[in-house]
Amino acid sequence: MLHFLPAPLRGVLSASLLAINTLFWCIPLFTVTLLKICLPFKGARRACNWAMNFIQEGWISCNKAWMKLLCNIRWNVDGLQALDYQHTYLVTSNHQSWVDILVLQYLLNRHVRPLKFFLKQELIWVPVIGLCWWALEFPFMKRYSKAYLAKHPEKQGKDLETTRKTCDKFRGSPVAIFNFLEGTRFNPSKHAQQQSPFNNLLKPKAGGVAFVLDAMGEQMHKIVNSTIYYPQGNPGFWDLLTGKVNDVVVRFEALPIPQEFLGKSYDQDESYRLAFQQWVNALWEKKDAELSALKQGHYTGQ
Repeated sequence: MLHFLPAPLRGVLSASLLAINTLFWCIPLFTVTLLKICLPFKGARRACNWAMNFIQEGWISCNKAWMKLLCNIRWNVDGLQALDYQHTYLVTSNHQSWVDILVLQYLLNRHVRPLKFFLKQELIWVPVIGLCWWALEFPFMKRYSKAYLAKHPEKQGKDLETTRKTCDKFRGSPVAIFNFLEGTRFNPSKHAQQQSPFNNLLKPKAGGVAFVLDAMGEQMHKIVNSTIYYPQGNPGFWDLLTGKVNDVVVRFEALPIPQEFLGKSYDQDESYRLAFQQWVNALWEKKDAELSALKQGHYTGQ
């Protein structure tokens, strides 16, 4: 509605509304978190989890409102009809920009349960929002370099331990676990450094997804394979706030989880590890071809 405003003014308004929205929902979120800590009973925990889902969905809905008000985005989306709110999903996507997160939340809100992202441990120190992620029980992962692990072998497998502890909290109720398989945002320098065999993607890291399946695979209904494409090029977050993101193309594909991948140990079963990596690479080859096809087309919003 306010798309006629100058881009810098829209950026300031969008950033202000995002900040106000976040601070507003922090109050009930931290209140419920305190209750959850003080009342560690199953019934109380179940009620607190329901309240936290409501709060997270409310925050996303308010973000959608200011995006509709200030950002003139034309959406081209397919595959949402295959998802439902009552099942547990493992969601993954290619990763190009910080905008990806708001795009996925915008589209998936109330189609599946609120997304639980895997985050780098350093992000817990982001003012306000880091504490929100902690309160919502997002899994924080600390990655160690090969050189560090060589000196400190006792740290080997800590990511797996964290993943399992986090996933144990989600047993018994529907949840949507999210993981960027590439582990980092795509850019040409990273692509060249990796010598990636894919034209539009970095190499996928299968371990995080495999560990989630190891911890709660029998609870998972399907894997939601998401593909995001920006026809105007990969945007920065400021581009979104100032209304410069005009078109977004997203494809969702709900895939069954192969039964042979359930009840296995990724870190101990070498044959399973190899088979799972091959399966993930096949998904990535298909996604790479899809992105190449999307780049050749002309898209209008829907």
